Amino acid sequence: MLRTSASRVLDDHDREEVLALLDADPVANVFVASRVRSVGLNPARLGGQMWGLGPRGGLTSLCYAGANLVPVNAGPEAIQAFADRARRQGRRCSSIVGPADAVEKLWERLEPYWGAARAIRWAQPVMATSAPSPVPPDPLVRQVRPDEFSTLLPACVAMFTEEVGISPDLGDGGALYRSRVAELIRIGRSFARIEDGKVVFKAEVGAVTPQACQIQGVWVHPDHRGQGHSVSGMAAIVDHTLRRFAPTVTLYVNDFNTAARAAYRRAGFREVDTFMSVLF
Repeated sequence: MLRTSASRVLDDHDREEVLALLDADPVANVFVASRVRSVGLNPARLGGQMWGLGPRGGLTSLCYAGANLVPVNAGPEAIQAFADRARRQGRRCSSIVGPADAVEKLWERLEPYWGAARAIRWAQPVMATSAPSPVPPDPLVRQVRPDEFSTLLPACVAMFTEEVGISPDLGDGGALYRSRVAELIRIGRSFARIEDGKVVFKAEVGAVTPQACQIQGVWVHPDHRGQGHSVSGMAAIVDHTLRRFAPTVTLYVNDFNTAARAAYRRAGFREVDTFMSVLF
């Protein structure tokens, strides 16, 4: 039987060591690193806990345990330690997401206790670029203004429902989701092409660190699909984000979404890793 050390809940005293570990792979860890840089490691501000394996000064692995469960640099010992803690705590997350090998092994240990998942996305290519797009950007893609919240929100809800398979309005009636959409608009990280009061294309910059930023929520209105908006829109997003946010732009996509993967490649992205998501 594999012997493991117990994981521990980290706090702000561990911040610099945590960031050093996260920055070793800035593309894979952009979401967790963005959270830590923004709010630190205090659970009340972080919206969850950060678990670590190893003593202070000797951290080897992490696991963000909030709305998502996200393993970081997690080998066999860390996977067992984090699974033990997650099992004792009970499921509080809506998904497990991260590097495919680690997520698969974590889920193997948790499924007997947590029960069946709603959906499993076994392979989600991680794509990245650090260069301006090779195709012309859509000049009409721009930052969304705060007064356009009510125009953007239906598009965001449609994207979420289409991508995740459930509406973000479930549970709290969508209050938390609306708050997040409004916040991304407020801080200038929501972009769209809006024509005659209708969103044609949209995407958000969901996470930002000094090394990388992560694009999320890419969506084209059904009436405008197949017209090249995803390619030119993503080219515009790449140009905006490289200028304003970070030297590398990244995202991850379902392997079965061949149209999106082709559009991202045309916009200059290349596949650099593979994620996996377990959805509840």
